[in-house]
Amino acid sequence: QGRVMPIGGVKAKILAAKRSGIPHVILPEKNKRDLILMPELADGIDIIFVSHASEVLSRVLMAPDVAVV
Repeated sequence: QGRVMPIGGVKAKILAAKRSGIPHVILPEKNKRDLILMPELADGIDIIFVSHASEVLSRVLMAPDVAVV
């Protein structure tokens, strides 16, 4: 169906991305509440929330200067 389901271990995944120098993280929209509870976790990293697999693909496969519609 393409819906992006929530994941577990968001804090650990974001911390690992920061340690590895990854500037962007794509997370399910349903995990937005995890960052509301820990707003300092998102400091220094671009968090992109998606609700459908097509959003993930367009973010990952498009050139960086192409806007997602």
